[in-house]
Amino acid sequence: MNSAAFSLNLFKDLESIWQYDFMRHAFEVGTVVAIVAGVIGYFVVLRQSSFAAHALSHVGFAGAAGAVLIGLSPLAGLLAFTVGGGITMAILGPRATNRDVQIGTVLAFMLGLGSLFIRLYQGYATEAYSILFGDIFGVSRTDVLTTLIAAVILLGMTAYIYRPLLLSCLDEDVAEARGLPVFGLSMAFMVLVAVTTSIAVQVVGVLLIFALMVTPAAIGQRIARRPAQGILISVLIALFATWFGIFISFYVNWPPSFFIPAVTFAIYIGVRLWQTVR
Repeated sequence: MNSAAFSLNLFKDLESIWQYDFMRHAFEVGTVVAIVAGVIGYFVVLRQSSFAAHALSHVGFAGAAGAVLIGLSPLAGLLAFTVGGGITMAILGPRATNRDVQIGTVLAFMLGLGSLFIRLYQGYATEAYSILFGDIFGVSRTDVLTTLIAAVILLGMTAYIYRPLLLSCLDEDVAEARGLPVFGLSMAFMVLVAVTTSIAVQVVGVLLIFALMVTPAAIGQRIARRPAQGILISVLIALFATWFGIFISFYVNWPPSFFIPAVTFAIYIGVRLWQTVR
């Protein structure tokens, strides 16, 4: 990717990176996605819905394959299927006790559709396959602006329903007893996760969505005493992993989708070891 050599002068290295448009776009979209994934991911972990986030990412791949089949943008199919799949999961599994079963059922059906779409497509579904591992260096200025608009909407919605969503994540029975619309909150939450998943695949892809939406949040939940602290820690770890992954991949010519999960995993293991020793 790059012929420049890495030096010990961080400012010089950053200056050499920022002269390229694709690197500026990568850092911009990576920053936006890391913030959103860190916030939404905290509620995913708190609600014990990691399987839902994982399932929605695979559902999105089926949508991307279907969009390619009919000549549309893979991102449009990704967004449509994740939102539709999220709503379906919320309807079929409104309670935590049977949610995983319903999510697995929807996932199996959507993966079958994705397999069929790829089989029917006569050309090379390069765009759809790139969604599997992300393609952050192929992000355009339009993609950055689209992601930023989606992020503002997502964060605004999260802030609006923050308190009732937090209570429903901690204890659905108590939230329902206090008159909160638990089903509506579940529906809204799944839509938030679906859209976040759709924009996050640009950075880490479908197969590595845990790297930004689950692992940083899991670390935040383990070491923070309050939800606000946990969210902040989750966002900071997601940002660090994303920035480091983009930066180092520019010099070593390895994909960021390797470095980002590696960083978050290393931090998670370090936190677990530190807590065990302490």
